[in-house]
Amino acid sequence: MNLTLGVAAHVDAGKTTLCEQLLRRAGVIRACGRVDHGDAFMDDDPMERARGITIFTEQATLAWPVSGDEPLLVTLMDTPGHVDFSGEMERALSVLDAALLVVSCAEGVQSHTATLFKLLQKRKIPTIIFLNKTDREGADVSRVTAQMRRLLSGDCVLMAGDVREALAERDEVLLEQHLDETATKADYLSGARRAFAACALYPVLAGSALNDMGVDALIEAVGALCRTNYAQKERLPFSAKAYRVRRVGGVRYTYVKVTGGVLHARDEVQTLSGACKVAAVLAPQGGKLLTMGEAHAGQTVALAGLSAKPGERIGADCGLEAPETVPLMSVQVEPVEPLTQSTLLMHLRELEEEDPLLSVRPEAEGVSVGVMGAVQVEVLQGVLASRFGDRVRMLPPHVLYKETIDAPVVGIGHYEPLRHYAEVWLRLEPGAPGSGVTFTADCPPNSLDENWKRLIRTHVFEREHPGVLTGSPLTDVHVRLIAGRAHLKHTEGGDFREATCRAIRNALMQAENVLLEPVVRFELAMPSGALARVTGELLRIGAQLDASETDGEETTLTGACTAAMFWDYPTKFAASTRGHGRIASWFYRYEPCKNQAEVVQKLGYDALADVQNPPGSVFCSHGAGFYVAWDHVRDWAHCEAEVGEGDSGALTHAPAGNWNVIHCIPHSGRSFRS
Repeated sequence: MNLTLGVAAHVDAGKTTLCEQLLRRAGVIRACGRVDHGDAFMDDDPMERARGITIFTEQATLAWPVSGDEPLLVTLMDTPGHVDFSGEMERALSVLDAALLVVSCAEGVQSHTATLFKLLQKRKIPTIIFLNKTDREGADVSRVTAQMRRLLSGDCVLMAGDVREALAERDEVLLEQHLDETATKADYLSGARRAFAACALYPVLAGSALNDMGVDALIEAVGALCRTNYAQKERLPFSAKAYRVRRVGGVRYTYVKVTGGVLHARDEVQTLSGACKVAAVLAPQGGKLLTMGEAHAGQTVALAGLSAKPGERIGADCGLEAPETVPLMSVQVEPVEPLTQSTLLMHLRELEEEDPLLSVRPEAEGVSVGVMGAVQVEVLQGVLASRFGDRVRMLPPHVLYKETIDAPVVGIGHYEPLRHYAEVWLRLEPGAPGSGVTFTADCPPNSLDENWKRLIRTHVFEREHPGVLTGSPLTDVHVRLIAGRAHLKHTEGGDFREATCRAIRNALMQAENVLLEPVVRFELAMPSGALARVTGELLRIGAQLDASETDGEETTLTGACTAAMFWDYPTKFAASTRGHGRIASWFYRYEPCKNQAEVVQKLGYDALADVQNPPGSVFCSHGAGFYVAWDHVRDWAHCEAEVGEGDSGALTHAPAGNWNVIHCIPHSGRSFRS
């Protein structure tokens, strides 16, 4: 039975140490390494060994004993614990069957612990919680368990003593048997498995990974509770989920979780970029790749020969899932001679394949990349030096803005060079905060073939569309397809890509655009005597504060602040608390920028000078294509759509609700090849 088991934790909770114990018990390694000694089996990267933290997700396969049953074939994933590498951790979560959440019993639940738990809850990943470091001074299992029930879930159950009633409360079948006093030991186990699989039970176990305490009970709990049905899925067509890209010896490997069917080397699989032949199937084992003959449903393997991206579904159900983790800041990377900007861009594009959240964008001088924090900036500089030999300057970080609109607007995109044809009319509407970009096709029946509608939808989602204020990504916008036209003879797939992107850009040029900036939530724990000083500092940077909570000599303060103002506050906080405070922050949401005009002027983006994102369209006359500026496209458009009141743009208005009527009549005097 195949099982992918991820281990997640706040930094320094002892996650990698626990992984070492599990690997030693399974015979994968002879002796446990230690992160702080730089010899952990999973942390094989030189930067991980030097820093003593997990940066990249690593994995190993081991046979997990199960009492009275066949052993589990477990792929154990050690995920990064530092918040700066949340994107790497999230990609690993996307392929997990179950998780171990490690919590330090000395420090208790921390902010990043709660963030991880919410991600696991949202993805409905069954989770066992291991209270580590119970041998440390100040560790209190009962106190931390109560804290978890309050901050994480009331379904956190300490698996000590008689837990039959707690199990019965979380499964209806077992509850009936329990009340009738007919439940057997097997019934309680079956009920626990059902509750665990339904995320109605979060078993809590305690111990010390460093001193090998409580590890046996943890191994037994995983073997008793975790069950998968991949054996039945092997009869399905091949499907998989890509979650990592890595290069070894110049060869690109795509790490995938097989979700259905069986895959052999030399098989051809379908990806978003087309059919690809798998050159090799390999099993990751720590930092090594071992050749395999085939991969079965439930296994995680590395494939050579694919061009898939992290988050992409391949095989029977192609698609691309957008990440939930988003970088809040951007840094500009400048080459140091003799390194050229083009070479630096090429190297950063390669790293972007491995981490799409880098969002690489060339600038006039240097290249900007998205980052989660200062540690990631240092690691990125180290990767460029160690892998490519690049010497670079990292400029001070700045906020990663986004853009949206505050009123509906209609945009038109037309693409008609010789022997090509596509026209698209899109209505952009303000979306709910945090909704991203959404899409519906609302053009009249039979006005446009379904395959063209699907293609337009694909082009809306296949890339980030830059706004016109600062070139920042567009978000919180609902896109409605209200009209479109193809040509039986001349339309090709790429034509609708051009028309769709131009329609979005055309709409934004007419819209009331709003600049958004990221806001973070934070939690600060400090000696109570430092509260007044810290509160004053936070108010000076514009933070909004919640009521503080005091527990003995320690006070906890939470609140929200713009990412730009909070970026370097941790340094001030450490000084204000003399190193005795704890700080955690995480992305909260995007809000309208309070100084929009100032930021727009400072960034100096010129939408009309962005040749990669033209707002105008290409029409054809007398056998030659010509460019029409964005504010004259309506005069040349071939379709006519009546639009509702409140839409921007020089369009013919009709009563509200009738904007999606399409006539598809060529304008008088304009060329249209029939």
